[in-house]
Amino acid sequence: MNAHSFNVLRLLSDGQFHSGEDLARLLNLSRASIWQALQGVEAAGITLYSVRGRGYRLPRPIDWLDAAQINQALGPHTTPFHLHIQDEIGSTNTVLMQQASLGAPHRTILAAEQQTAGRGRLGRSWVSELGGSLAFSVLWRFQQGVSYLSGLSLAVGLALVKALQSLGIGQAGLKWPNDVLLDGRKLAGILIEVQGDSLGPSCAVIGIGLNCKLSATAQANIDQVVTDLSSTLSPPVSRNLVLARILQALDDVMQTFEQKGFVALQADWQAAHLFHQQVVDLLSPAGIRRTVLVRGVDADGALIVEDAAGIERIHAGELSLRQRR
Repeated sequence: MNAHSFNVLRLLSDGQFHSGEDLARLLNLSRASIWQALQGVEAAGITLYSVRGRGYRLPRPIDWLDAAQINQALGPHTTPFHLHIQDEIGSTNTVLMQQASLGAPHRTILAAEQQTAGRGRLGRSWVSELGGSLAFSVLWRFQQGVSYLSGLSLAVGLALVKALQSLGIGQAGLKWPNDVLLDGRKLAGILIEVQGDSLGPSCAVIGIGLNCKLSATAQANIDQVVTDLSSTLSPPVSRNLVLARILQALDDVMQTFEQKGFVALQADWQAAHLFHQQVVDLLSPAGIRRTVLVRGVDADGALIVEDAAGIERIHAGELSLRQRR
């Protein structure tokens, strides 16, 4: 969608009918431009109600991201983040990685209302929905080298669980190495990309995708079983509050990680791991499945498993974890 389409959607988010003439007047655009903007909205798969003589209306308001609301929810005691919100972007991680190379400051956040080319782990796509998903990336700079960042994705997962607990979702848990599950369904995912020197400094772009309120159509386009916050939270909470709580938890966890590494978070992570001390199947990218007992994670975030051959350390990216049926 172009900028005009997003501006039209913001006007329609009040839940009232607006005629084409009203939209053109409020946005100082021609009727032809309004028509094209409405066509762009419908082409993006967003449903509009249209009634002759009354105009256009959204079936339900869109929960827009708002920097002022996010900063207010963060409170005065949090070290400031450099927050940027864009209407539409291919991948927040890709763009922020480029900005990091050009000197973007520590604690830069890039959030998107709509992400059209979101990426997950192992080259998978991440499906997001306008107003129903949180898709954002955080740039974190370290004085230490790239090797120090082992276990970072696990630390971020722990921060997500803590944020969800603060919202009243105590049953969310972790799946190694980078998923957050709720009632056995995927709620959020993490993608970490790093750059820098082996001895330092280094930086990480932390990409987070979280399902807030997905339509049935969006869920059908996802190749795994998922859930969203609206399935658990009643009444629903604003995405602005959710993002603020995540940033608060991330700030707390990252300070510990910076000072002491993942080892200081290891016990808390294992306590939140839904598969700790359970028999599971490990599925390799080649489709080879074997049964193992999950013993925990070590100080650098590797998964420790045991089978008849003994104890083995599994690193992120090598295998996918599936609960044994």
